[in-house]
This record gives sequence, C-alpha cells and structure tokens, in this order.
Amino acid sequence: MSKKEEKITKEKEAVRRFLVPYLNLEKRFPLLPGAQTIEGVASFIGLSVQELVEARAAYDQQAEIAAQEVLKVEDVLTSIEKLPFNKGDKIVALGDSLTDDLQGWFEILRHVVDIARPDLELEWLNYGVYEDTSFDTLRRLNRHIIHEKPDWVFVSLGTFDAIRLHAAPNRTVVSLAEFWENLNSIENAVSHITKNPVVWVTPPPVITELMEKVTIFDGIVGEEDLSQYRDVLSGKAGIIVDPNGKRMGNPPEAWNYLPDGFHPSLPGSSITVKHIIANLVK
Repeated sequence: MSKKEEKITKEKEAVRRFLVPYLNLEKRFPLLPGAQTIEGVASFIGLSVQELVEARAAYDQQAEIAAQEVLKVEDVLTSIEKLPFNKGDKIVALGDSLTDDLQGWFEILRHVVDIARPDLELEWLNYGVYEDTSFDTLRRLNRHIIHEKPDWVFVSLGTFDAIRLHAAPNRTVVSLAEFWENLNSIENAVSHITKNPVVWVTPPPVITELMEKVTIFDGIVGEEDLSQYRDVLSGKAGIIVDPNGKRMGNPPEAWNYLPDGFHPSLPGSSITVKHIIANLVK
C-alpha cells in the first residue's frame, strides 16, 4: 500500500470512528436533495454507500446491545412498566450531537422501550443535530415540533451554547440570557402542541483537559460556564434529568466519555437513559 493509499485508509477510519455517529446530514440540510439520499451523504463525507450503511448499522447494533445491558437492571425493568407513554405516542428529541449520536442516549432509550414494551408501538424521531445551540434548535421548531405535533418532547441543549471559541475566548457562543429566552420560546411552542411536560436532559460535564487535545473542536467548554446553563435548564417546568450534572461521576469519570472528553461513551449514554427512565416514573 502506497503512502497516499495508507493516508486515505486512515482518514476513512477516522471518519467512521469519530464522525459518522454525528454526520446525519439529512437533518442538518433538509432542503438539499443530495443530503436526503444515502448516496449523497456517503459521497459528501468520503465513504462508499456500503461503508456508510455498514457503519451506521454497527452503531445501531451497539446501541441495541447497550439497551439490553440497561434492561438487566431490575429497577429499570420495574420502572418501564410505569412509563407515562400511551400506545402510538410520537416522541421527538431536540438537541446537539449528544442527542444526534447514533449510539447516544436517545437511540439507547428507543431500543430499551421498544424491546421491553413493544405493545406501545411508539414513534421515535431524533432531531438532534451536531453542534446545535438553543438558537439553532429554536430555528428548526416549525419543522420538528409544529409540523410533527409530537406527544412527548425531550430537550438536551446547553453544551454548544456554553462553548468558548478559540477565536473569541472572552464570551460563550450563546449568552446565558439568550439561552434562557431560547428555552422559553421552545417551551412555549411545545406547550401549544402537547400537554405532556417537556423532558429536559441537562448537559453532562466536559473533561476539558481531554477536549483540549482534540483539534476538531472550534473551542473549549468549561464546567464553570456549563454549570450555569445547567442551572437555567434545571429551573424549567417539566421533568428535569440530573439537575446537578453528577450522573457521569463527581468529578466526571473518563470511562463515561469518548477519548475527546466531550461525547459520552456507551456506558455514559446508558447512565443518562437510566436517569431519564427513573425521572419519567417519579
């Protein structure tokens, strides 16, 4: 294998391992025909259709395996029988890459409930988009909430709002006041669609020293900032999942994260699922 071929192979492997779970371009570019086909998405990110299909299937399989592990916990099984969902409910998730993740908390939750309660016949729509802030989510509400008319809405935001860009380290991308206003607007829109409470999933801490070593990020998230955004979420009406942000450990434990210290690992996302289920049945 030539050096050029070796480089291409390494680049493809990096895309498969670190980007494919979040490069669900059909959600980011809903008006572009090319982004609505597997051929178009595969071509854009530099993989063959087969490579992309196999990678996505592998991540979904990992999410299902993680769900099966979650279901081995007796308290989870007991709680699932008490979930407030009705048969045929449509469930929408809004958020950033922690939600968009093909093996993240929402996909694991989907498998957990569908495996344990197939009688519910729920419809799951993951509208998390990589790098979305609360403003980005608000901008898409017409398509994702008003058009879809879900019965339940999960919101997991704040991490990308709280990021400080390398080029502008003196401020967060979205101010705390703007974040508060954006969440209020999201909450108001949801309240006109369903009477069920919003499920607010607070952002877990970031292991900043690990994040600093990864070049794909445009900035850094610090817990001092993130905790303030978490406080805003925790003050909302509805169901609050982990208001203190301690579910990944205190301090956060590295095995609950990918090597970037930013995105949760399968065990980390599974912890979030357990917290969500516990809060839904309180």
